[in-house]
Amino acid sequence: MSRKPISIVKSRLHQNCSELVRPDNDTHDLNDTTWCSWSPFDKDDYKELLGAVDNAFLVAYAIGMFISGIFGERLPLRYYLSAGMVLSGLFTSLLGLGYFWNIHVLWYFVLIQICNGLVQTTGWPSVVTCVGNWFGKGKRGFIMGIWNSHTSVGNILGSLIAGVWVNQQWGLSFIVPGIITAVMGIITFLFLIEYPEDVDCTPPQHHGDLEKERDNPEDPANGPYSHRDSNVDIAVSSSKEQGSEPAAISFLGALKIPGVIEFSLCLLFAKLVSYTFLYWLPLYISNVAHFTAKEAGDLSTLFDVGGIIGGIVAGLISDYTNGRATTCCIMLILAAPMMFLYNYVGQNGIASSIVMLIICGVLVNGPYALITTAVSADLGTHESLKGNAKALSTVTAIIDGTGSIGAALGPLLAGLISPTGWNNVFYMLISADILACLVGVQRDPGLEDVSEQKQWRRKPVRFPDLQTPPHHPL
Repeated sequence: MSRKPISIVKSRLHQNCSELVRPDNDTHDLNDTTWCSWSPFDKDDYKELLGAVDNAFLVAYAIGMFISGIFGERLPLRYYLSAGMVLSGLFTSLLGLGYFWNIHVLWYFVLIQICNGLVQTTGWPSVVTCVGNWFGKGKRGFIMGIWNSHTSVGNILGSLIAGVWVNQQWGLSFIVPGIITAVMGIITFLFLIEYPEDVDCTPPQHHGDLEKERDNPEDPANGPYSHRDSNVDIAVSSSKEQGSEPAAISFLGALKIPGVIEFSLCLLFAKLVSYTFLYWLPLYISNVAHFTAKEAGDLSTLFDVGGIIGGIVAGLISDYTNGRATTCCIMLILAAPMMFLYNYVGQNGIASSIVMLIICGVLVNGPYALITTAVSADLGTHESLKGNAKALSTVTAIIDGTGSIGAALGPLLAGLISPTGWNNVFYMLISADILACLVGVQRDPGLEDVSEQKQWRRKPVRFPDLQTPPHHPL
């Protein structure tokens, strides 16, 4: 919600002044055709300057993300996340205050965006870690697909809230979302529960739990009569081991987990496409379809509606097939021709634009959502970690940090390429989409492990001569 307003306000910072009536107190020259634009974005190179503002946030976010995950493993997540949200609200509001303080220097907007990018890196590793602590692998794709809809809901709210004031006092388009974000940070501090054990709930099963059971079948706790009490045993053992928590994984150790590098590269290109839409779609709609800033902002929310559907569908399919990578690749393959069609026929009418925006949102944001949530949680609790869940935040930060490099490159390239024509921007997006598919083609990490677990579960339990199993307390 705090990142989206800049894309809505862009068309207000530089607009066609010939269609507007000059106010009585205007001091600009009569021949000045940019009198209604906001300096320094009133020049011909405004797209490059707006791209620089976007890039300041995204580069800072990408660099800070690699560091943030390391801190997230070692600090209380509730304090870490809450502080990040309050500071995010502060810096978002400072962007809007530039309007009321009449600031017209580029460095102010760039500096605020750098600070905003750094503090927002506290968010994603923390929230994925918290949700991963509560839910195991079984239905993780579906659960996180529903949960991940918050990103698209935030984009929609950011667009709608910013659209209310974009044509009047556009500073409020930043200040109101900033205040809401800070307030939610305080609520998070008061109510967030990091671990199920903190409220006497049973922790979820990860790979490590099943591996321990397979490795020690003679243990009484793993006997044929113990299945009814297995959850209780796990909860008891977890509470006993709370005093001796495993050490947080190192950065290089997280890189060695199978699949981390491959999915990181896949997310780099997938996020490049998604964030180019996030930052430039309203301006594209405004320029090509000739809508007002508010109308373009409202229409762009349909892409995020598709993102909600895509995240849930991708999670469901990947749970059913146990194929995270396969699901991502299929959706990426379908996204490339759909983006091509949207650019050529998507603006022919309001109906076609609505339908194609939703479909593009499904296919572009589905893989992006799946990798940043369920895939990150799967790799952060990979069975090679032997049940050590202290890698969740670091793995999530590595994957999302690498993806954020693509998120920084996308809007920057769009700003540089768009003066040559919007067609070239879409060719760039389609190329990135194909590259994401190519690097994402791999064996799903943990797929063999899951099949082995199912095979192990299917083995019948035989009791010779109906005798009581050895070592059983009965």
